[in-house]
Amino acid sequence: MDNVMNKLEYINEKAIENPQEFINECEKKYERIIDEIVKKITSEEGREIVMLAGPSSAGKTTTARRIKESLEKNDIKTYVLSLDDFYLNREDIPYLSDGSQDYETVYALDLECLESELNALLRGDKVKTPVFDFTTGKRSESKFNEIVLGKEDVVIIEGLHALNPVITEKIQGKLLKIYINVSSRIYDENGDVVLNKRNLRFIRRMVRDYKFRDSSVENTCRLWKNVTKGEDEYLFPYRDNADIKADTIHLYEPCVLKHQALRMISEDDVSEEYKDTVYKIAKALERFNDIEENLVPENSLLREFLGE
Repeated sequence: MDNVMNKLEYINEKAIENPQEFINECEKKYERIIDEIVKKITSEEGREIVMLAGPSSAGKTTTARRIKESLEKNDIKTYVLSLDDFYLNREDIPYLSDGSQDYETVYALDLECLESELNALLRGDKVKTPVFDFTTGKRSESKFNEIVLGKEDVVIIEGLHALNPVITEKIQGKLLKIYINVSSRIYDENGDVVLNKRNLRFIRRMVRDYKFRDSSVENTCRLWKNVTKGEDEYLFPYRDNADIKADTIHLYEPCVLKHQALRMISEDDVSEEYKDTVYKIAKALERFNDIEENLVPENSLLREFLGE
């Protein structure tokens, strides 16, 4: 069981006593994670590739951005690339036994291109990395990222497969491997789990998908099964390959996310298949005291899901 701070009663007490102070404490914890990563990166000399992996809604996008911002304050030029941009064109994506395409497998990526371009970056060559157009399902013919790594520059590669040996063992140079996840559960005073790790990530994703991807609760539920299956198969077996592991939970997040999540759940009539799951999450969120969204800092990881 996690420590007392992961208790529902502690969270609710802090949410009432001084919500802004509670938020600040959680944000400082996350800032210390960024500081640890940056310290590790800057402890070595030369070009470096940072492989940043984590499951859906762990906060990879924000973590990559915050690392970049911190490194550039230290005069280290930093680039961020997503493994999603290395997808094969849609018609080349492998198929599953049921006839659907498997977008979660590492073999949905153009591994030959990825290996070639990352090694070229480490040599200091000029590289034009692809930009994937999800509307057309193809690599863009007109857009690309042109990068040349200076002697002390860093490139951050973020994505589900960033720790997979199929990728990392082909890179000839300095790698720092990072794994992030929501790695804590929230319990009540009886020791019962109120929200588990995947519940917390699902709530983040449900809110984000609704706000930014015009996705219903039903659609998020439908996709979630394949998302978690891909994590179990292609990410979690390699998490111990990481040099640094970090927990991105913000203990105040259920108090903030509940506003939008409960409204979405009440408005969306989900099918029988998902009703039990959604009902349990709603009942859990109702147990948390409210914290207003406007208290969340603009640069918080939670803004990745809440928006500005």
